[in-house]
Formats: sequence, structure tokens, C-alpha cells
Amino acid sequence: MPSVFTTPPPLEDGSQIAIVAPSRPIDESHLDRACARLRDTFSLEPVVFESARKDWEWLRENPRARAEDVMEAFEDPSIRGIIAVTGGDDQLRVLPHLDPTRLTASPTRFFGYSDNDNLRLYLWKHGIVSYGATLHPTLTVDPEIHPYIERYLNRAFFERSLGVVEPAPEWTDEWFDFDTGEPRDWRDNPGRTWHGEARVTGRLWGGNFSIVKWHLQTDRFLPPADELDGTILALETSEDVPYPREVRYTLRTMGERGLLERFDGLVMGRPRTHSPGLEWEPPADYGEQLRDEVLSVLAEYNPEATAVFDVEFGHADPNVPLPLGAKATLDPTVGRIRIE
Repeated sequence: MPSVFTTPPPLEDGSQIAIVAPSRPIDESHLDRACARLRDTFSLEPVVFESARKDWEWLRENPRARAEDVMEAFEDPSIRGIIAVTGGDDQLRVLPHLDPTRLTASPTRFFGYSDNDNLRLYLWKHGIVSYGATLHPTLTVDPEIHPYIERYLNRAFFERSLGVVEPAPEWTDEWFDFDTGEPRDWRDNPGRTWHGEARVTGRLWGGNFSIVKWHLQTDRFLPPADELDGTILALETSEDVPYPREVRYTLRTMGERGLLERFDGLVMGRPRTHSPGLEWEPPADYGEQLRDEVLSVLAEYNPEATAVFDVEFGHADPNVPLPLGAKATLDPTVGRIRIE
């Protein structure tokens, strides 16, 4: 891994936070709603960059301009944080236009997940810790910000580390209806599932399963294999809800490439089991099937790894802005995750 990782300094009350769109745009109403919550709940001052006001056609045709907005936000000394408006499916096209010297000269807290894990893996390769949250849906859904999300966003914005990541009391993967504004149905949290007995500490690498798969396929922005030694793989499956066997196939290829054995641990986000427009109907035990497939690959390629499943990060709610590049400690003896 990079010899030195930098955790950008925390924000303060009244700090300016750049709003950029390195992936897709969002509706103006959603943008306004999220900016108001940044001001009212977190006492931050959003600065909306040009890309965040553009439509998808313009963004699709201008990956270089999207990259430029990100770099300008990093370079602006008045900006203390940067948050992506939402995810998407083509941020991989933005990465070739980034200049790492412009990003590393003034490390700034970057927030994004889903498609933005492309940029976060790029930052990881250059030794910069980044956090998993976006304007939408993190700061737009529900009548009020879920208190669990608010607690860990406060830590991600204003503290040096997230500390102990406690299980949430409830969870949901329902879509929020902005037309009615009605609260979503929440289910009791059944808890996390642990595998292995060893207490392990390592830097987090990974993110959205689809994005990790793209980077394995393109092999343009992966770190050298030995830089993954002793790290902890973080994976979440997003609203794509892939077939469990597809996750097994990808992890198996990582095993065959000699990558999977390099991780000391694995953190799997609680999977979504519902998403409009899916071409298949995930079974009620989708999460259990996914876990079994992952464990089958670990048993073959990395049987000593410590793993924990159904962690609060990714596309199910509520979630933690899990920081890639930060040190995580997985302690199965007490069932605790700590992020430093």
C-alpha cells in the first residue's frame, strides 16, 4: 500500500463544502433539499460547482470537465470538504483526466459512494482517505435524516475517525417516495454475522462490488498487488442486487490472481434485497445465500481471514460513511468494528 496515508483534516462549523457531480446529476429540488440539510443540520456552507448544475447529457459528454471540477475543489484553500451529488455508472471515464499531483498537494475530505468508489479507489492508490456518502440519497431521503446516519456523518465531517461502528437498531431497503414524503417501513436489525476468530487490523480497500469488478477488469487503476497485503476488503452490492453466484465468480477470479489471499479481513455491507426494475426476484434469504457464496470462496483461497457480514455500509439504510484507506479493526471476540 502507499507508504503514507493522509486523512484530510476535519471540517469545522461553517466550513465550505464543495458540491460536485463527477457521476450523474440530481433534480434541482433534491439538490436544494440536501444543501439545506447541510446548512441546518451540520452548519456547513455548500458551494455548488458548475458540474452539479449540468444535465446528464452534458456530463456524459464532458468527463474532462467533471474531473476538472473535482481537482479545482481540492485545490481551493477555502474548501474543507467535497461531496458528490449522487452515483451513476460511468465515472471510470473521468479517472484518466485526473492529475494526482493536484489532488495530493492539498488533501481534502471527499465524500461519495456507489459510482464514486471509482474516484475513491483512485484516491486510495494515491494515499488519500475518503468517505462514503453522497447528497442523494444520503441527505435527501426520509422526512428527517435518520439519527444513525446523522451521528456517523457528524463524525465523518468533524472528527478524526469514526470510532466504533455500532449496529443500527433497524434497517430498510425501501425506496423513499418524494411525491408523498411518507416514512418508509423499517425492520428490526437481526445483527451481524461473524466468521473467524482472529482480531485483525488493516486499511480498508474496495467499496461497491460493481466498481471493484470494473477495476479488476480494466486493471488501469489497481494498486500493485503487494500493496494490498494486510488490508481489509470492503464490499457492498448496491441496488444492482447481483446473483450471489456472480459475487462468487468475481471473488474466485481474485483468488486465482493471488489477490484474495492478501486481505486479512472482509467487511460485507448489508445487501439490498429490493430494487425497482430488477430482472429477477431476489429470494427472502438473499443475504444468507450471498454470505454462503462468499464464505465458500474464502474457505478455498483465504481460510484464515476474519469476515463480518451485514454491516451498515452501502445501499441499504441506515449506513455509515465507511472511509476507504482508514484503518479498521475487526474483533470477532467481542463483535466490534472500530475505524481509526
